[in-house]
Amino acid sequence: MNEKNKDLNTEEKEERHDEAPGETGHDHKHEDHKKKKKKEEIPDEIKKELEEKDAKIKSLEERILYLQADFENFKKMKVKERQDTLKFGNETLIKELLPVLDNLELALKHSESTEDYKGIHDGVKLILSEFMKVLEKAGIKQVDAIGQKFDPNFHEAFFQEEHEDMEPDTVVSELQRGYLLNDRLIRPSRVAVSKKPDIQQ
Repeated sequence: MNEKNKDLNTEEKEERHDEAPGETGHDHKHEDHKKKKKKEEIPDEIKKELEEKDAKIKSLEERILYLQADFENFKKMKVKERQDTLKFGNETLIKELLPVLDNLELALKHSESTEDYKGIHDGVKLILSEFMKVLEKAGIKQVDAIGQKFDPNFHEAFFQEEHEDMEPDTVVSELQRGYLLNDRLIRPSRVAVSKKPDIQQ
């Protein structure tokens, strides 16, 4: 009897043991299904996020291309403006000099048909005065020279003259006028400078 009971118990245990793996397998299948579902959901989220990022990148690329084109147009415009400035920067000055040129031509024509030299002289002097006014408006000034102390910053000495009644290194005559443009020297005055006479023994 005891041996029969033992055999039954052993069979029951074996049956239970055989049933357990079935239950565990079912659980594993359920977990696998959940994991598979999760794996299917994650790629969709990532895909959506990537699509949004791609759209942003495309928008930024288009913006960069637009800015590059805009900048190139701006550079071209500035280059043209600079070229025009170099070409036509003196246009106002030239327009103001044209009447002076007209008057010089008239003076020359008049000199051919008259012997009134004083009239020609006065006419040319008037034209010169007109010319200097135009230059002064453009920032041109004459360098002060005669009677001034020799200044190598503004004067260029060509020779010396002996003068007893003058301080040495005084400008006594001007061979060619010097000029300033907005207070910057553009040509020095070419001058003669005084010196004390040599003492003869």
